[in-house]
Amino acid sequence: MSQFPDGKLEHEQPRWRQDFPIDWTQDQYVSRRDLLKFLVVVSCGFSIGQLWIGWQSTGRRSSELPRKSLGKVTDLDVGGSLLFTYPDDKERCLLVRISETEHVAFSQKCTHLACAVVPEPQHDRFHCPCHSGYFDIKSGHPIAGPPRRPLPQVELEVVGEEIYAVGMKVTQA
Repeated sequence: MSQFPDGKLEHEQPRWRQDFPIDWTQDQYVSRRDLLKFLVVVSCGFSIGQLWIGWQSTGRRSSELPRKSLGKVTDLDVGGSLLFTYPDDKERCLLVRISETEHVAFSQKCTHLACAVVPEPQHDRFHCPCHSGYFDIKSGHPIAGPPRRPLPQVELEVVGEEIYAVGMKVTQA
């Protein structure tokens, strides 16, 4: 004689009960109080995580970035570009000579999905070949395609004939 949750005999049970013999009255329900405690703990965890990320990013912005020599002004022809790393060896950047007196430098990572952008100075833009995104070559702002945020700009300083990378500037869209 088998025991079913409702106490009836096996031949008196509906067919579904043979496959799912669960006694819901004895199942362990989560009380509202326990659910509320869980939600408060998870919400606090998310809030602390967001505060930590914010604190980390403000610390990065305020810290001194290294000064790095990129070469001489005359090393690049007008319309030419130079690939370099800044502020560390993991971050690839592009220096482009726009005119005789004007140079710009931006991170090479597309702000959409981090594909490498390619300079197209003849069209005054950077091109992301992954999803046909385009950025203005002077400001780094997106002009076409899926990217919505501008490229992070490398701040440059020219001393005599030498070009230096001195900082990063992240502009908002």
